[in-house]
Amino acid sequence: MAPLGSTRRTAVVTGVLFLITEVAAVAGLSLYGPVLKGGDYVLGPGADGRVFLGALSEIVLALAVVGTGVALYPVVKRQNGAAALGYVCGRLLEAAVIAVGIVSVLAVVTLRREGAADAGALVTVAQALVAVHDWTFLLGPNFFLGANTLVLAWLMHRSKLVPRSIAVLGLVGGALICASATAVLFGVYEQVSVPGSLAALPVFAWEVTLAVRLIVSGFGAQTRLTVSANGSSGRKQP
Repeated sequence: MAPLGSTRRTAVVTGVLFLITEVAAVAGLSLYGPVLKGGDYVLGPGADGRVFLGALSEIVLALAVVGTGVALYPVVKRQNGAAALGYVCGRLLEAAVIAVGIVSVLAVVTLRREGAADAGALVTVAQALVAVHDWTFLLGPNFFLGANTLVLAWLMHRSKLVPRSIAVLGLVGGALICASATAVLFGVYEQVSVPGSLAALPVFAWEVTLAVRLIVSGFGAQTRLTVSANGSSGRKQP
């Protein structure tokens, strides 16, 4: 049986990791600004230090994304083992896509520092690498994040580990960001746009609200978690 104190610590760690994902994601996108504005970055003086800080922020983001899945697994697997494992795998996949985006941006910096004299070729390759980052930004923090949010919110709703209102916010946010990513995929609007930002607000609110709830109050249904860990409500422990 896992002691309640251990479950409480898990809730706090998970909440902190969710907050880290939010801060690191915003910091990474902001710091990447110069290199994402176009291939001309490779021809100018550059802002490599800023880009490196952005890459570091996204490395922290990827680690925190994996951390949320690993930290939550011992708790949510008691509700549905297959869904819990799917959530961990989904978070790993989300982090892997983020890592591809990091590599593509850093490759632009390498081109700027060590590229050949053909300016046209440099710009073309840099634009291609930025395009790779843009697609990873759509897949990771949108499609995969939305799917992972739906799985976790469903687990939270089913188990009552958090208040129903928080779980429903996650279900709405996950569905909305997946729908928005589909719209971006088919060119309805740009990802970094007013509609795209509005569609991302519910999932942002879900993660922040969930994080605060876990840090302040922990998981709900503690008795149920203890009973599930023991195997059966009718079984006497020796």
